[in-house]
Amino acid sequence: MFGLDTSYTVLLLICLLAAAAFEFINGFHDTANAVATVIYTHSLKPTTAVIWSGLWNFIGVNVGGIAVAMGIVNLLPMEALIDQNLMHNISMIASLIATAIIWNLATWYIGIPCSSSHTLLGSIFGVGLAFMLLPGSHTIALNWQKVFDVILSLLISPVFGFGFAFLLMFILRKVVKNKIIFKEPPAKKAPPRWIRGILILTCTSVSYAHGSNDGQKGVGLIMLILIGFAPSFFAIDRSKKASDLLSETKQIEWTIKKMDTNFLSSENRKNHQVVLQDLQLIKTEINGVTSFSNLDKSVNFKIRKAILSVSKKSESIVKNLGESPKSRIKPAVLAVLTSNLEKFRANTEYSPRWVILLVSISLGFGTMIGWKRIVVTIGEKIGKTHLTYAQGASAELVAASTIGVSTYLGLPVSTTHVLSSGIAGSMVAGGGRQNLRMGTVKNILMAWLITLPVTILLSGLMFFILRMIFK
Repeated sequence: MFGLDTSYTVLLLICLLAAAAFEFINGFHDTANAVATVIYTHSLKPTTAVIWSGLWNFIGVNVGGIAVAMGIVNLLPMEALIDQNLMHNISMIASLIATAIIWNLATWYIGIPCSSSHTLLGSIFGVGLAFMLLPGSHTIALNWQKVFDVILSLLISPVFGFGFAFLLMFILRKVVKNKIIFKEPPAKKAPPRWIRGILILTCTSVSYAHGSNDGQKGVGLIMLILIGFAPSFFAIDRSKKASDLLSETKQIEWTIKKMDTNFLSSENRKNHQVVLQDLQLIKTEINGVTSFSNLDKSVNFKIRKAILSVSKKSESIVKNLGESPKSRIKPAVLAVLTSNLEKFRANTEYSPRWVILLVSISLGFGTMIGWKRIVVTIGEKIGKTHLTYAQGASAELVAASTIGVSTYLGLPVSTTHVLSSGIAGSMVAGGGRQNLRMGTVKNILMAWLITLPVTILLSGLMFFILRMIFK
C-alpha cells in the first residue's frame, strides 16, 4: 500500500484505525454538548436526539470544507514528518494519537466536558516542541503564527460563549412576553411545538457546526499520518494535472516579476527573491511531466515545500504592496495574484475523499454512543436549577454561531467549552452567580487550563522515549 512494505502497511493501518478511534471518542465525548438541551427539555427522546445529532455531524464533516484540517496539518514543520527513518515519523504520529486518546478517555470517564480540540492540539504542540529540541533540529520551528492564532481562538471562544449567551438571555427577558420559555420544563412532558422546533433547530445547528469544525481536526490528523508514512503519495494532490500546476506557477511568476521591489520592505525584497527561486524550482521539476506519479519520491515533497514557501511569502509581499500608497500596483492585479495563489495552494491543501468519509462515519457513530456522562454534567451540574427552554436555546445558538464563524476562518475551537460556557452564561443571566454549581464550573475550568500543558508534556515525553528506542 502506497509503496510501503508489509510491516509498515500494517503500522499505517493501525495508525489510521487509531485516528478513527479518536474521532469516534470525540463523537461520544462532544455530542452531549449538542443533545443535552433537547434531552433535558424533553424536546427529543435520548435515542432520537443522538441519532439525529450523529446524522448532522456526518453531514457537517462532508460539506464543511477543509480549512481547519489544513490549519492542523500546517502546525507542524513538514521536516518533522519526512525523516529518512520512517520509525521516527511513526514515533511522532503514535505519540500524538496515543496522548489524544488517553486524555479524551480519562476526562470522559470522570464526566468532565474536556475539549477534544485542546487535547489534539496540545498533542501536536508537544511532539513539535520535542522535535525542535532534538540534535540538529534547532533551526526548524513550529508555525508560531498559526500556533498563536489557534491558542488565541481556544482561549477566547469560551469567553464569547459566556458573554453572548448572557446578553441573549438578558435581551430575551426584556422583549419576550411569553414567560413559559423561562420556566423549568414539566417532567416528561414535551414543550409547545414552537419551542420544540427552536430547540431541535439549535441542536441541529450545533451538531452540524461540530462536524464541520471538530471533524476537520480528524481529517487533519489523518493527513499528518499519511504524509508521515508516504510523503511521495500525499505531499501534493496527485489527482491534479502537473500541467495545471506548471501553468499556475508561470502565472504567479509573471505577476511577481512585474512588481516594483522599490516599494517593498527589506524583508519582502528577500521574500521576492526566494519566491522567484522557488517558482523556478517547481518549473524545473515538473517541466515536461505529465503526471505527478512519474516524479521521483523526494521531488513531491520538494514541490510541496516550494508551494508553501511561495504562498506564505507572496502573501506577505501582497500585503506590503497593498499598504503602500506609492506602489501604483493595481488592485485588480493583486486580486488576480491572490486568486492564483489560492489555486496554487490547493495542490497541497487537500484531502482524499475516503479520508473525509472515514472521519465522518467515525464521528457519526461515536455520536450515538457514550453520551450520557457528559449530558448529565451539562444538564444538571453546571447550574443549580433545571435547564430552561430559553437557556438551552441561547447557549446552543451562541455555540453554533461561534463555531461556524471559526470554521469559516479556518480556526479550531472547542465545542465543549463554547457550549458549557454558554450554559453558564445563561444560568448567571437567570439567577446570578449563585445559580452556578461552582464545583462543576471549577472542574470544567481546571480541565480547560490543564489540558494543553498536560498533553504537551505527555506527547513530548512519549515522543522522546520512542525516538530513543528507534534510533
